Amino acid sequence: MSTTNKPIKSGGRPGRSLAILTLVLIAMTSLVFIQGATSIRLGLDLRGGTSVTLQPRIAPGEEGKITSESIDQAVSIIRQRVNSLGVAESEVAAQGSGTNRQIVISVPGDTGRRVVELVGQTAELRFRQVLASASGIPTTADAAATPAVGVSADVNIKFAALDCTKAENRQGTGTDLPTDVIVVCDRAGATKYILAPAEVLGRQISKASAGLDTQGGSAWYVSLTFNDEGTSAFGALTNRVTSLPEPTNQVAIVLDGLVVSSPRITEAIPSGNAQITGSFTQLEAQDLANVLKYGALPLAFDRGEVQQVSPTLGADQLNAGLLAGALGLGLVMIYSLLYYRGLGLVTVGSLSVAGGLIYLLFLLLGKWIGFTLTLAGIAGAIVAIGVTADSFIIYFERIRDEMREGRSLRTAVETGWTRARRTILVADFVSLIAATLLYFFAVGGVRGFAFTLGLTTLIDLVVVFVFTKPLVTVLSRVAFFNSGHPLSGFSSKSLGTIVAKEA
Repeated sequence: MSTTNKPIKSGGRPGRSLAILTLVLIAMTSLVFIQGATSIRLGLDLRGGTSVTLQPRIAPGEEGKITSESIDQAVSIIRQRVNSLGVAESEVAAQGSGTNRQIVISVPGDTGRRVVELVGQTAELRFRQVLASASGIPTTADAAATPAVGVSADVNIKFAALDCTKAENRQGTGTDLPTDVIVVCDRAGATKYILAPAEVLGRQISKASAGLDTQGGSAWYVSLTFNDEGTSAFGALTNRVTSLPEPTNQVAIVLDGLVVSSPRITEAIPSGNAQITGSFTQLEAQDLANVLKYGALPLAFDRGEVQQVSPTLGADQLNAGLLAGALGLGLVMIYSLLYYRGLGLVTVGSLSVAGGLIYLLFLLLGKWIGFTLTLAGIAGAIVAIGVTADSFIIYFERIRDEMREGRSLRTAVETGWTRARRTILVADFVSLIAATLLYFFAVGGVRGFAFTLGLTTLIDLVVVFVFTKPLVTVLSRVAFFNSGHPLSGFSSKSLGTIVAKEA
C-alpha cells in the first residue's frame, strides 16, 4: 500500500535566512577589526597573572574581631570591588581556619598589581574638622609653635614630631577610631594635620561615582551622595565650620588614615552631596569610587606575598584543551560523513558556522565586557559540541522517519522539522537552565564553564534555525539528494527500506 504525500506548507524562504546570517557574520567580523579585538582574552589559568595573600591585622585586644563572618564579609566586598573593575575570571577565596584565616586573590593578566593595590584597602572614610596644619617636614618652628586649642599635650608633641616625608607615615592604617583626635599626613606627604573626631562616616554614603570637571582644568573627582543620616551630619558639620578661622574652617576627608583633601567650607551644604578632589587621575578616581561604593572592609589587612603566576603551565593546558576540542570536533564530523554521507556536509557546515560565531563573540565580548576564556570555559565549549551534534541528529533522523513512511524528501524536510524543533528547543533550554543556575550560584572557574556552555547553546539554536534548516531545505530541491543517490544519505539502503528479493 502506498502513502500519498499530503500537501505541506513550504519551508519559507531559506535563501533569505542564509543571506541574513551571512550579513551578520560580515558585520561581526567588521566590528572585530574596527574595535581592534583581534585576540581572545585568556584567564589566569591560561595566561598567568597576579596572586596575593591578605592577612588580617590583629591589634592588641581585638583578636575577637577575626571571625568567620567578618572574613566572609570581607571576601564578598573584595569580590564586588574586583568585579566592578571589569576583571573577569578573578578568584577571591578564604583559606585556613580561626585567626589564621587568610584571603587569597588571584587576578589574570597585567592589571593584577593595580587590583591588588585596590582591593586590600580598608576604605574607612571619615570627615573630620581640621584643628591644625603644617608642612609635612618637621622644623624647629613646629616645636615652638602655639599648641592647638583643645588638644592634649601628647597630641601636640606627636604633631610637631611627625615627618610626612617618611614612607611609613604615608602608608595609612585604617585603624583610627572615629572618636579619636588623630595626627596624620596627606597622601603626598606635603602637609600634616591634627584632626578632630569624625562627624561623618563612610557607612553613611549611599552612592559614589567618578567624574571629570571639564570647567576646572579637566580634573577628576569623586562625587558622593549621603543617606539621610549622613546628609544631616554633613549639613551640621559644614554649617558649624563656615564662620571659623583658618585652618579650623576646613574639613579633612580621610581614607584609611590619610588625608585625601581638606577643602575650606564657605557655606553650609545641606543637600547631602559632596565631592572629593585631590589631583586624581582617571583610574584613581574610579578606583576610589568603587571601594567607597561597596563599603569598608570589616577588618584591616596586611599584604602578604605577591606572586606572579607563570603562564607556562597555562600554555600547556590551553594546547591540551584546544587539541581535545579539535579531536572532538573532528570525530563528530567524520562520524556524520560516514553515517549520513552527503547529508553529513550539513553537519560540517553547521559546526563551522557555529565555531565562527563563537570565536567572533569571544573576541567582541572580551572587548565589551572583559570576558576571559579559561580552561573551564574551553570545557564548556567542548561539551556544547555534543549539544549541537544532538540537534542535527534529532532533525536528520526525523527526516528519515518521515521518508520511511513514504513521504518525499521535500515533504519530509518540512514535516520532520515541525516535529524535531520542539525536541531541539526542549533539549537546549534544559542546557540553558543548567548553565544559568551554575552561573548565578557558583564562583570562579565554574562560572566560566557555565557562561561558555550557555553562550554556545544559544549559538546552537541560532545555527539550527537560520542555517541548518534552511540549508537542508535548499538541498532537498537538488536532484542529487532528491533522487536518493547512494551517497546522498537518503538512498533506500541508508533509510533501511530495501526489500530482499525472493529466491
